Amino acid sequence: LLDGFGLVAQEAWLQHATVRENILFGKPLNLARYQEVIHACALQEDLAILPSGDETEVGENGVTLSGGQKARVSLARAVYQDKDVYLLDDPLAAVDVHVAQHLFQHCIMGLLANKTRILCTHHTQFLVKADLVLLMENGRILRQGLPGDVLPPDLLSRQLESKRKSPTTAGPRSLETEGEDGDDEDESEEEKTKPADVLVEEEERAKGVVSSSVYFSYWKAVGTLLAPAVLFSLLLMQASRNTSDWWLSYWISHTRASRVNSSAVLNSSSLSSCPYNSWQQFAIVSMPSCYQSDGGDLNADNASTNSSDLSFYLTVYGSLGGANTVFTLLRAFLFAYGGVCAARVLHNRLLASILSAPVSFFDTTPTGRVLNRFSSDCYAIDDTLPFQLNILLAQLFGLLGTIAITCYGLPWFTLLLLPLGIVYYFIQRYYRKTSRELKRLSTVTLSPVYSHFSETLAGLSTVRAMRAVFRFADENERRLDVSQRANYAGYATGVWLSLRLQLLGVVMVAGVSLIAVLQHHFSSVDAGLVGLAVSYALSVTGQLSGVVQVFTETEKEMISTERAVQYIEGIEPEKQTTRQPSATLPSDWPSKGEISVDNVHLTYRPGLPPALNGVSFACRAGEKIGIVGRTGSGKSSLLQALFRMVAYEHGSV
Repeated sequence: LLDGFGLVAQEAWLQHATVRENILFGKPLNLARYQEVIHACALQEDLAILPSGDETEVGENGVTLSGGQKARVSLARAVYQDKDVYLLDDPLAAVDVHVAQHLFQHCIMGLLANKTRILCTHHTQFLVKADLVLLMENGRILRQGLPGDVLPPDLLSRQLESKRKSPTTAGPRSLETEGEDGDDEDESEEEKTKPADVLVEEEERAKGVVSSSVYFSYWKAVGTLLAPAVLFSLLLMQASRNTSDWWLSYWISHTRASRVNSSAVLNSSSLSSCPYNSWQQFAIVSMPSCYQSDGGDLNADNASTNSSDLSFYLTVYGSLGGANTVFTLLRAFLFAYGGVCAARVLHNRLLASILSAPVSFFDTTPTGRVLNRFSSDCYAIDDTLPFQLNILLAQLFGLLGTIAITCYGLPWFTLLLLPLGIVYYFIQRYYRKTSRELKRLSTVTLSPVYSHFSETLAGLSTVRAMRAVFRFADENERRLDVSQRANYAGYATGVWLSLRLQLLGVVMVAGVSLIAVLQHHFSSVDAGLVGLAVSYALSVTGQLSGVVQVFTETEKEMISTERAVQYIEGIEPEKQTTRQPSATLPSDWPSKGEISVDNVHLTYRPGLPPALNGVSFACRAGEKIGIVGRTGSGKSSLLQALFRMVAYEHGSV
C-alpha cells in the first residue's frame, strides 16, 4: 500500500485537462499500455467522435462529457496507474448492460486479472466470478462467503444459464448504448464538444489605463450625493490646515514688525523731550529723569497692546485648529461610510449578475475565476481600495496646498515648478503603466491557484489514494510562484520610483532655498512666509513620492473594481420568461400538475446543432410519463428546458 491503490469513486472526478492527461495522471505515456486501457474501458468510439480525440479538453470536472464517459475515463485513469490493489466503487452504475459487460470482461477480469479488486456494485450478474461476496444492509454485513453461499440459488442458476446462452465477447459499445443510469447525466453535453475550439478561453484581461467608466461605476456605487460631500470635506480640511499655518507665519511677521516700530517710537520720543542736546553730555551724566518717565509710559502702552494682540492671534489660531479637527473627523466619517456603501453595492450587483447568469456561463468559466472575484477582488474593494483612495486624496490635496503656499511665499518658485512638473509627469507615467499591468498579471495569475486548489479538494480522496499528493503540492507551488513573480516585480518598480522621486525632491528643496536667498538679496521678503515656504518644500519629497505611489496603488486596486464590472456588465443574464410574475399568481397555484410544451427549440451555445428541435407535447394531471431514447436524443435536454437550466430559443413551456 506504500505505492497507493487504484480508486474509482462513485462520483467521477476529472481534472480540467485533456482526456489523455486525465488518464495518464502524471505518468509518462506508454503507447501500448495506453491503447490497452482505452480498449478495456470502451473509450475507442467515444474518442473517435470527440473533436480532437483524446486531446479534447474535458472542462472543469468533466463538464463536457456525459456520465458514462466520465465514469469510464475515471476507470481508465485508475487502470493506467498499474497499482496492486483496486477499489472500484460501483463503476458500472453509469453505463448500460452491454458496456458494463465489456468493462467487466476486458477491464476488471482482463487487465486487472492479477490484481486485488474490491468491487462495490448492485449488478448481481457479475458476482458469479467473485472469490468472496459480502452482502451489506444498513451499514452491516449480513452474509459473506462464496457466491454459491451468499447468492440465492435461483439467481445463481439463472446467471449461469444466461452465461451459457449468450456470448461473453461483447465489444465496446459507442455512446448510443449508454442509457440506463447514464441518462441521468446530460448526454447532450457530447454535442457541446463537437466544435474543435477551446472550451475555456484564457481569462480576459484589460490593457492600458483603467477606463473612466470604471471610476464612474465606483462613483455611482459611493453615491451621487455622498461622493461630492467627501471631496468637499477634504477641501475644507486642507484649506483650514494651510490657513492655520499661514496665520502662524503672519502672526510671527506682524509681531516682529510691531516690535521694530515700537522700538523706533521709543527712541525718538525720549531724545526729543530730553533737555540735553549733545550725545557727549548724555553719555557723561546719568539717565535723565525725562527719559525714564516717558519710557515707562510707552512700555506700559506696549504691554497692554501686546496682550490684546496675543489674545486675538490665539483666538484666530485656535478657531482654525478647531475647524480643522472638525473637518478631519467629518472627512474620515464620510469616507468610511462611502467605502462601505460602494463595497456593498458592487458586491450585491456582482452577486446578482452571477446568480442570473445562464448555465452555459458556468460550463465555460472555471470556478477559480468566480472565487477570485468574490474573494480577492471583493476584499480589495471592501478594504484596500477605500484605504488607498483616502490616502491618495489627502496627499493630493496636501501637495496642492504645499505648492500654493510655496508659490505665494516665493513667487519665483513657479519658474522651477514647470520643468520639475514635466520630469515628474514622465516618471509617474512610466511607473504607472508598468505597475498597472503587473497588477493585472497578478490578479489573473491568482485564478489558476484558486481553480487548482478547489479542484484538488474535490478529488482529494483520489489524489491521496494514488499517492499523488506531492505532485499536486508541487503544481500548487508552481502556480504560486507564477503569481508571486508579478508581485515581486511590482515591489521592484516601487523601489525604482522611490529613488527617482527622492532625487527630484532634493532638487526642489535646493531650488526653493536658492530662490529664497536670491530674493532676500535683491528685494525685501517676508521672513515668515519664506520660512513657511521652505518648511513646506522640505516635505515635498515625501509628498511627491506618496502621491505617485498611492495613486498607482489606488489604480491597481481599482483593477479589482474593473474585474467586478466585467462580470456585472459583461455577463448576459438568463432570458426571462414571458409569463406574468409570480406575485400575480393565485395563492393555490399550481392547482393541477399539467405541463404543456409547445414547439421548443433549444441550443446550448451558438454554433452547436439544436438539442431540441420543435418539441411539443402535453401532460395531463396525474399522468406518469416515460421518456425513452438513445444517448444524445434529447432526454436530458428536455428536462433542462423544463427546469429552465438552459434557455430555449423558441416555444414555451
